Amino acid sequence: KQELGTQGLGTSLIADPTLAEMGKNLKEAMKMLEDGQRRSEEENGKKLISGDIPGPLQGSGQDMVSILQLVQNLMHGDEEEEPPSTRVQDIGEQGHIALLGHSLGAYISTLDKEKLRKLTTRILSDTTLWLCRIFRYENGCAYFHEEEREGLARICRLAIHSRYEDFVVDGFNVLYNKKPVIYLSAAARPGLGQYLCNQLGLPFPCLCRVPCNTMFGSQHQMDVAFLEKLIKDDIERGRLPLLLVANAGTAAVGHTDKIGRLKELCEQYGIWLHVEGVNLATLALGYVSSSVLAATKCDSMTLTPGPWLGLPAVPAVTLYKHDDPALTLVAGLTSNKPADKLRALPLWLSLQYLGLDGIVERIKHACQLSQRLQESLKKVDHIKILVEDELSSPVVVFRFFQELPGSDPGPNVVPAPSVAPSAVGRERHSCDALNRWLGEQLKQLVPASGLTVMDLEVEGTCVRFSPLMTAAALGTRAEDMDQLVACIHGKLPLLTCTLQLREEFKQEVAGTAGLLYVDDPNWPGIGVVRYEHANDDKNSLKLDPEGEKIHAGLLKKLNELESDLTFKMGPEYKSMKSCIYIGMASDDVDVSELVETIAATAREIEENSRLLENMTEVVRKGIQEAQVQLQKANEERLLEEGVLRQIPVVGSVLNWFSPVQASQKGRTFNLTAGSLESTEHTYVYKVQGSGVTPPQTPSAARTRQRLPGQKPFKRSLRGSDAVSETSSVSHVDDLEKMEHLSGGQDAPEADSPEQHPGPPAAEAEQPRALQDGAQRPDDGRPQVEDPESLR
Repeated sequence: KQELGTQGLGTSLIADPTLAEMGKNLKEAMKMLEDGQRRSEEENGKKLISGDIPGPLQGSGQDMVSILQLVQNLMHGDEEEEPPSTRVQDIGEQGHIALLGHSLGAYISTLDKEKLRKLTTRILSDTTLWLCRIFRYENGCAYFHEEEREGLARICRLAIHSRYEDFVVDGFNVLYNKKPVIYLSAAARPGLGQYLCNQLGLPFPCLCRVPCNTMFGSQHQMDVAFLEKLIKDDIERGRLPLLLVANAGTAAVGHTDKIGRLKELCEQYGIWLHVEGVNLATLALGYVSSSVLAATKCDSMTLTPGPWLGLPAVPAVTLYKHDDPALTLVAGLTSNKPADKLRALPLWLSLQYLGLDGIVERIKHACQLSQRLQESLKKVDHIKILVEDELSSPVVVFRFFQELPGSDPGPNVVPAPSVAPSAVGRERHSCDALNRWLGEQLKQLVPASGLTVMDLEVEGTCVRFSPLMTAAALGTRAEDMDQLVACIHGKLPLLTCTLQLREEFKQEVAGTAGLLYVDDPNWPGIGVVRYEHANDDKNSLKLDPEGEKIHAGLLKKLNELESDLTFKMGPEYKSMKSCIYIGMASDDVDVSELVETIAATAREIEENSRLLENMTEVVRKGIQEAQVQLQKANEERLLEEGVLRQIPVVGSVLNWFSPVQASQKGRTFNLTAGSLESTEHTYVYKVQGSGVTPPQTPSAARTRQRLPGQKPFKRSLRGSDAVSETSSVSHVDDLEKMEHLSGGQDAPEADSPEQHPGPPAAEAEQPRALQDGAQRPDDGRPQVEDPESLR
């Protein structure tokens, strides 16, 4: 028998020229495809417009280079618009070996029948023997399949044929008289039960969902006691317990069922035990936990060596034990077709290339990565780890958590028991949104980690690290784990501060007129706020064009402030109305100033929009009124001057003898007051009237004084390194004095005569005296020589 050694493929001369040419062509083709991404970046902006548009088949045909160029464009054509995580990974040389197996299988199928039979039998027997010895499943058979769930479906058929002896003859009638039952864990991967029923033609009542532990043990492990109760109930109802699917590493968190206890239960009631899960990869290591080691005694197991070893296009394997070859042939687990046996060829080549040491090293490296991350996360505050066995679990699931800020009520607060569940629910939704944001950030910062974000029924949103499924393909190293922990440390202050500021932001918005707090559980920032304008219909859920315009202007104004906060605009969580989404924040954010700025800015935008809308109507009416008044003025001038003065020649002679002293009358439109005014004052005094002073803009009233270099919405830090407490206080005092003097709002002494109104001439003497350099009596206030210099 062939033993899987530690050496790779040899470099001896290949005698078959077809094999040599095949390897050469595959190498050139893979090089061209892998270099496509680099060339596409260099030729940015030169994408083929018709590359994705189907066209007619060319009559003359194309060469291999043109076809590969088309494949390259289809693979890398739109990578500028895709995130980095979706791009094609570098598969390496071991991946080329696996891909070579598919090309080699097509070539081997052209051999004569006798050579093909011998070669396929050798490939199948070698691969089966190697896998059984690597994963400690002695005297087993192997079924290779592309769909990972297909092996379990064939095992179910084998179990049906084994338990129902007349199934081949009577068919469905046998199942109708005694319905089979397939037991699945509540923690099984989604859609597995439906897939089995569709493949086997069974109704859904043939599936039995076994709940997980609720009192003792892991919440992701199958409840063995409850399973036994279900089996007894099915037997009493005349059903046949057929098959049990156990997990050696659940799809969600990687927990392992009590396989030893389940095996005893299956032997007692004659049930077929099938095991699947990522933890089965640890069977190749020297030390294996007892719970996973019990899987070697099961009736069948499904392995996925492709992701574990980083091999692309490698089939999954289902190992099983059965003594009747006729039943396995009927169930579809064995086949006499050489093409079915050639499915093992890519795996046969890859196992020889890696060698036994290489296989064990890759699985061991993945387990070491998970243990390294576990040990590091134990030292991080506000991080909860969901690990069943810290010594052997190759899957790490963690999430950010924080206690409720209001869990300890004040002396004047009476806790309401009915409010506690809702508060816990809000905290759960808030943490879920923050964990989703944390997972996405970590995936972008450390792409080699292969993290995934998932939602669990009990724990909520978590981040999962499963190196057995990703490390080999992504090339994850120990340094990546250190970088991942460092990134978590860097994001924790933002997470904790944002969660603490959410309640403060909600209260500030509730106490501000015109603002409405929007409770969006999927937003990871401080919160969501909506401005309610005058014409806002609070009961409507439809799109509000006026509100959308106001929020668009508000978003532009907030982004122009160049603060550390991020602002976005989008529809409300439960309606189509626009809202402002505020992102993550640090602990030095002044929430009151933020809410005040949002309210004042939105109110200013609304008032300006109303002014612009009313301006058109006001101007139109003003023009009409001006035309009427000018027409009346012309008629009055005609009556005053007479008809003779309107005749061209006679009027000039008459005006020369007797000139008319007529004043120039015109009209000016005051946009501020919205009224027409006469231009007589302008022509007489040669000065244009100032009119009504425009009102002060709302932004001037809400502007706060900030220290030099201080960004908006930041609390002023007294005693900091940049500005000391004394200098900051004096600087603020100087600003107040300067504004006091430059605004002409000096408060004189009580006995000063300037408090009493005087004639206009007396009022004009004071600035003239100041311009001439006159000094006021020393009354304890600063003496000013030139107020313009202070401005």
